[in-house]
Amino acid sequence: MKAKAFKPEYFLFERKYSLKGKRIITMKYFKRLTGERLYLSPMNPDDAEIYTKWVNDPEVANYMSFRTMLISIATERKALENMADGKFGFSIVRLEDDELIGSIGLQDINNFSRRATLVILIGEAENRSRGYGAEAIRLLLDYGFNTLNLHNIELTLNGDNERALACYKKVGFKEYGRRREGMFKNGKYMDYICMDILAGEFNEKYGK
Repeated sequence: MKAKAFKPEYFLFERKYSLKGKRIITMKYFKRLTGERLYLSPMNPDDAEIYTKWVNDPEVANYMSFRTMLISIATERKALENMADGKFGFSIVRLEDDELIGSIGLQDINNFSRRATLVILIGEAENRSRGYGAEAIRLLLDYGFNTLNLHNIELTLNGDNERALACYKKVGFKEYGRRREGMFKNGKYMDYICMDILAGEFNEKYGK
């Protein structure tokens, strides 16, 4: 009888071999939160090189708070290790091929006031404007509101980031304020936009 090929259902794995020829399986991503086209996995510091490529890409950095910084692999590895150490940072991984496409997380969590700040990054241009960001945000909001029992989740963005603004509005975020000309970028000042969403608003919109 022909043996069935093994297909990983829960993670992408790497095959490594010891000096004695024995196979060692190293798990890289885990399906912690699963959607229709992607899943969120705990951060893996071994991805430091690809993240360093992304955060030094002007097209990515131009819309991030670190846009004026030069970030090395060592610096990025420390950041990933910090996010992986009991923090709520996730790798965004595509279901069909287990490819890492970005990261998302909750920061500045205040358990007394039940609030947090959401941050997200989609690395390659080919993976933007395809709905991946919106799906990842919905997964994390569901987790934040209905597992962590948060009440308010906010985010901030530059006034010229029209693509992100449209995505956040689509998911359900509402603008609650602007710091007028509070951001200096590429030789000019622009608004700094603040948005948030409440647990009740999210659960009503998505039938939770």
